[in-house]
Amino acid sequence: MDGYFEHVPAVWHKEILFAMSEGVKVLGAASMGALRAAELHTYGMVGIGGVFARYRDGVLDGDDEVAVAHEDEASGFRAVSDPMVNIRAALECAAASGQISQATAARIAVIGKSMFYPERTWGCLLRSAAFEVPDVELDRLRTFLDDRKPDLKRDDAMQALQACRTSALSEPARPPAFVRTNAWACFEAAQAEQ
Repeated sequence: MDGYFEHVPAVWHKEILFAMSEGVKVLGAASMGALRAAELHTYGMVGIGGVFARYRDGVLDGDDEVAVAHEDEASGFRAVSDPMVNIRAALECAAASGQISQATAARIAVIGKSMFYPERTWGCLLRSAAFEVPDVELDRLRTFLDDRKPDLKRDDAMQALQACRTSALSEPARPPAFVRTNAWACFEAAQAEQ
């Protein structure tokens, strides 16, 4: 599952709970799916990958961490921004390999987080960081990114597809009881009118 920010509402928690109550095994990874899995794993939703783990463990908490601006269908939905979760992963790897200091990684992460998600690109981020980070570290970071830019969202999506293909998903706990709230009744009524 995924969202289409600003144009289409993200999948609603209650929709997922309803599907699970009907016996559907629901998994989430990489993006909005990871966020929803972190919120609903105690109810039986299956979370996969590092993005899910970071949300579940409270390392991440904003939906902008996985948000990406992209072009329309005619352009193949090509991404035009970088998700913060991938930026964080790259900064962590660059710091761990000694390309940049932990302090520089932390400062660049703060700069990235302050950007509105559609404007968050490596180019904009590095230009903004140039005012606060030593040139030598930025040069090493650029080289690191050219050589190997981690893509945590892609890796998690591939892991989820592999789990689906090999049926490696553990059986979920007994489906949760579904409570038909007033909001759910309104949702069903609206769906019936379409």
